Amino acid sequence: MPNIVLFSGSSHHDLSQRVADRLGLELGKVVTKKFSNQETSVEIGESVRGEDVYIIQSGCGEINDNLMELLIMINACKIASSSRVTAVIPCFPYARQDKKDKKGSVERWSRAPISAKLVANMLSVAGADHIITMDLHASQIQGFFDIPVDNLYAEPAVLQWIKENIPEWRNCIIVSPDAGGAKRVTSIADRLNVEFALIHKERKKANEVDRMVLVGDVKDRVAILVDDMADTCGTICHAADKLMSAGATKVYAILTHGIFSGPALSRINNASFEAVVVTNTIPQEEKMKHCPKIQFIDISMILAEAIRRTHNGESVSYLFSHVPL
Repeated sequence: MPNIVLFSGSSHHDLSQRVADRLGLELGKVVTKKFSNQETSVEIGESVRGEDVYIIQSGCGEINDNLMELLIMINACKIASSSRVTAVIPCFPYARQDKKDKKGSVERWSRAPISAKLVANMLSVAGADHIITMDLHASQIQGFFDIPVDNLYAEPAVLQWIKENIPEWRNCIIVSPDAGGAKRVTSIADRLNVEFALIHKERKKANEVDRMVLVGDVKDRVAILVDDMADTCGTICHAADKLMSAGATKVYAILTHGIFSGPALSRINNASFEAVVVTNTIPQEEKMKHCPKIQFIDISMILAEAIRRTHNGESVSYLFSHVPL
């Protein structure tokens, strides 16, 4: 693959290396550091003049620092005369702040920020020509950009994992932990030719669920909860209890982005899951040491194939229901 350079930010070097290995490339030389006043410094260690540059940086860990690092890397490559800069952001930062939906008075509602739009503006102003991301929390974020955005899906990898690791998958039911994920679970249920259910939840406030209502019959079936992300895991753990009390024989959770902050790991350890499966859009090695129920699916092949097709000017859209892992 001539005229391509692949750089890794500091948020998830392991995933970047896996993508580079899939493409048969070496990661480009870049040095990132902080000055004593905590300003981020980036030095690109090789020529990018006329090159097609891809920068892999996930929205995890020290999110604000990693976002700033990505912006500086994009700008450094742009002003060094690269032909195109593509930001590969497996987990898009601030994706949950995609609309004004604060409850309360009109005055409070009117002051709620749309931070995902702000991030989109910053990436564009920094010089990004193209964005590759995965399972956006809200698909309308694509419309926040005036540059091309490829929103990839982990669904092919999820389907493969289910068929290879759940012997009773033909007697399973795919469950969405909220109404917003109905489209996601119906797509997977159709591909597996099984039924689906959903859980309606009402929140008192962010990260705290007040009440859950199960819509669908899970009795004597393996229930597979599917969602795009889990943060403190209050929702999926309450959902697992709800499914078990409704007669499910086993409960699995499959998530694209396993954030697992705060009490998440202890909640998972105490919940009735057979396994909680996440992709490696976010590093999971340390969390897996403290929570044996967590397993991960490698999605580096999907990202690598997206980069290859983008570089060659091929379509990305058809591929991701057929990608070989």
